[in-house]
Amino acid sequence: MAPARPETTSTDAASPAPPAADARTPGRLLAGPDIARTVDRMAHQILERTTGRTAVLVGIPTRGVHLAHRLSGRLRTFSGQAFPVGELDITLYRDDLRRRPPRSLGQTTLPDGGVEDATVILVDDVLYSGRTVRAALDALRDHGRPAQVQLAVLVDRGHRRLPIRADYVGKNVPTALADDVVVRLAEVDGVDEVELVRAP
Repeated sequence: MAPARPETTSTDAASPAPPAADARTPGRLLAGPDIARTVDRMAHQILERTTGRTAVLVGIPTRGVHLAHRLSGRLRTFSGQAFPVGELDITLYRDDLRRRPPRSLGQTTLPDGGVEDATVILVDDVLYSGRTVRAALDALRDHGRPAQVQLAVLVDRGHRRLPIRADYVGKNVPTALADDVVVRLAEVDGVDEVELVRAP
């Protein structure tokens, strides 16, 4: 007579549940709570370096504008002071304008006080070659002469082509040249996350 096989409990037979998605999911660098904490940390750093000065946050479309508003809200929460927010269209200042299909112009909206003699903090989602920031600096010059210009980015992925460095960085991410860093924000994409897409 064949020996009896051991009983299999329902727990043993059940398929393991998939792990909950979090920042450790392959490819995901930051989840929603991570981005919130990162914005808070950047806001504290900005406060430390702008005490006693008039500071204006100017977002680079698209997601840089929403990040600027988030930073402004946290700065007000931590300091009790208002940090005006503007939006800067850089379309006509890009150095690849002739290589790209025609695109519609965006809007530039600056705070009532403008940027003259203010500390302007440019805000963007990803810092890569530096060309977008260079275009933003050129565009900003046509709207006044700030006392100082700083740069805040959620992600710095390296591979600079111009001598540009961020003053405030949420996360430094080593990447290959062909990789892609995708930032999603709830205001635009319905979810907050940063994903690293590796080149095939």
